[in-house]
Amino acid sequence: MDARVFAALADPMRRKLLANLAENGPKTATELAREYPITRQGILKHLAILEEAGLVTVTQHGRDKRYHLTPEPLSEIEQWIADLNARWDERLLRLKTLLENEDKDR
Repeated sequence: MDARVFAALADPMRRKLLANLAENGPKTATELAREYPITRQGILKHLAILEEAGLVTVTQHGRDKRYHLTPEPLSEIEQWIADLNARWDERLLRLKTLLENEDKDR
């Protein structure tokens, strides 16, 4: 798993941009800038980080560049979290079993 994905997701504005693209489909930086209290240049900087992390792709339509959500890296994170949760569930189950066995021994 690429650390750039976590770094990109660490910023609240980038998470908002991803959610926007997920809900509303591809958009240009200009369209996105109309929806947030930052400049188009600021939006472009965030989109560049998201693109570098593989979370968005860009397609050219005439003079416009449209940004699209790329969900695959998010699936990797989802799987990582599921694996981590499974390990914790196993540990908690072992602890529960240990505590129940102690109660029986008393």
